[in-house]
Amino acid sequence: MTRSDAVPTLSPTPESVLPEGDSKLRRAATAVLGATAPETLGAPAEIAAILEKSRGRDYFLPDEDDAIRVRYARFLGTREVLLSVLESMESLAGRGDEAWQRQLPAFAVALTASFRLIRSAEAWVALAADSRKLRKKLDEADSRHGIPRKSFAHLYRADTKTSRRLLFRHAVEFFRSHRHDFAPLESDPPFSEILGQLDEESATIDLSAGRIWLERLRYRWFSYRRRHHSAWKKTVFEVFRQSGSVIADLRQPGIKSADAPKRVTPDLRQQALELARPGDVFVTRHDDAMSNLFLPGFWPHAALFIGSEADRAEMGLQFPVSFAGQLTDPICFLESKKDGVRLRPAEDTLAVDAFVILRPSLETAEIGEALGRAIGHAGKLYDFVFDFRCSDRLACTEVIYRTYHHCGPLEFELIETGGRWCLPAEELIAQALEQRFTVVATCGIGSGGLIKGRKAELALHATRTGL
Repeated sequence: MTRSDAVPTLSPTPESVLPEGDSKLRRAATAVLGATAPETLGAPAEIAAILEKSRGRDYFLPDEDDAIRVRYARFLGTREVLLSVLESMESLAGRGDEAWQRQLPAFAVALTASFRLIRSAEAWVALAADSRKLRKKLDEADSRHGIPRKSFAHLYRADTKTSRRLLFRHAVEFFRSHRHDFAPLESDPPFSEILGQLDEESATIDLSAGRIWLERLRYRWFSYRRRHHSAWKKTVFEVFRQSGSVIADLRQPGIKSADAPKRVTPDLRQQALELARPGDVFVTRHDDAMSNLFLPGFWPHAALFIGSEADRAEMGLQFPVSFAGQLTDPICFLESKKDGVRLRPAEDTLAVDAFVILRPSLETAEIGEALGRAIGHAGKLYDFVFDFRCSDRLACTEVIYRTYHHCGPLEFELIETGGRWCLPAEELIAQALEQRFTVVATCGIGSGGLIKGRKAELALHATRTGL
């Protein structure tokens, strides 16, 4: 048996009557009972509610995305507990009627765990059966919640594995025909509760051969479609990756000489950093970037300011321990570029010709929550396709979108651009200013220096209207 099996081998234990003081078997039974609660293992009504709320769009909002991942990660974690128990039970004995007859207590524990694994997996599969966007979301990797890539596909495959289902059916039939042999355990908690669950489950489950083969056929069809779509997606992504990487390095001829310095000098950069606070959004521009030709408006790029160590300490902000070693000076930005979503120094992020600083009007606790969510995206790949429906790869403005959407009163709405749902930098600015963001400063536009307050608002307005 492997950890990826949804229906592990049913494993007997050493005696038909539980040996006194056998704490290992009791711990196993208690663990299985603790892991069978619907709130920890099942596909809850809140996921169905999210699906209903998102009806009419083919993507989840960031808060919906997070809610799904939290619930799914909890399910996967509980599933690991059950698999660990079954693995432990399997080490005690073999399989088959004679062995099970000698190992009734552990057999009962293993069969209960197998019921829970099957029922919970079926619940998630049924929930995702009519929702391609949910299936895709469950298959996305998420390091923040410990969700591996293609976890749903592996779950579905293991749950419908024919050999495992046939073994499980044989075990249920054994329990039904030998139910009277378990009588000595009925007065011994927690095994009495284990038997109660087995009585209920074995009376209602459909173990027909037709059902087993039908479920396997459905998985085969799902796997066929997923593989072909995945191959197509990889091809498209590779085309965009290669072309995007090339364009990112190209400069428009005639805009400025090759050796011309950036308008944002080290002195201006330092002035900006003294103004900035953790949580500020820097929207930036390179005058001669070839990518400017393919993006709407004056402003094409965005980065999130997470502040220096002193800035974060002053605000009392704390981040996950796993990132503590990376959040050291001079790191002060989280930014997605062609090399991925990375923590970067100001010398990297602000080596530009112009920028504007936008500040959300949020409480410190809300800023801390938002930045903690943002840091969790560090290390992801860059999304050359600009498809904000998926969160395993992020474009620059998607980092901002997933940081602040539904943080306090803030809401951002994706727009369809070139057949893709995304949030270009110009649209990000527009929606931010309509909500609770203020213009802190601009640099590299107008007079070219650092402009603050009302003058900065007017300078930003001029870049967006051409006036």
